[in-house]
Amino acid sequence: MELLLVIVIAVSLSMDAFSLSLAYGTLGIEKKQTYLLAFIVGVFHFFMPLIGMFIGAGIMNFLHLNPDYVVMVVLVIIGGQMVIESFRVNEELKVMRTIELFLFALAVSLDSFSVGLTLTSISHHYLLSAFIFALCSALFTLFGLFLGNKIKKSVGKISTIIGGLVLAGIGLLHMF
Repeated sequence: MELLLVIVIAVSLSMDAFSLSLAYGTLGIEKKQTYLLAFIVGVFHFFMPLIGMFIGAGIMNFLHLNPDYVVMVVLVIIGGQMVIESFRVNEELKVMRTIELFLFALAVSLDSFSVGLTLTSISHHYLLSAFIFALCSALFTLFGLFLGNKIKKSVGKISTIIGGLVLAGIGLLHMF
């Protein structure tokens, strides 16, 4: 059951990367840049939850908080934020430079950092969890970039809403 939860969270966290990749995929990004972006996003999704986990452990020990409540609050906030972000109007997209690739990866992996704050409450296999987050996000990014040439931008908004609702739902169900 723990592995299934980690996979569901990984898919939910990857929805941001997928939806943005759909939009960027419509630009006709070069194949080399496509693979590089997917790799960078994967690397960020590996390290961000681990960094969040180490910071979260210190906060939890210092404040003596119940991890279940923190998991619920963090996931509901992230999920809600993803849903709200999906309704914002997107600016005109352009082909990304190298620094933009890293900023893209950072932006879509910040939610992984937040989940990492409570990662030890979700799974005791944190390296495996981080690897699953990385693999899933890299694949979703790659798939989104390739699929972006074939479908309309509105699908990206729907996938972000679904990802946000799933994360919020997991957060609420984590209490029961």
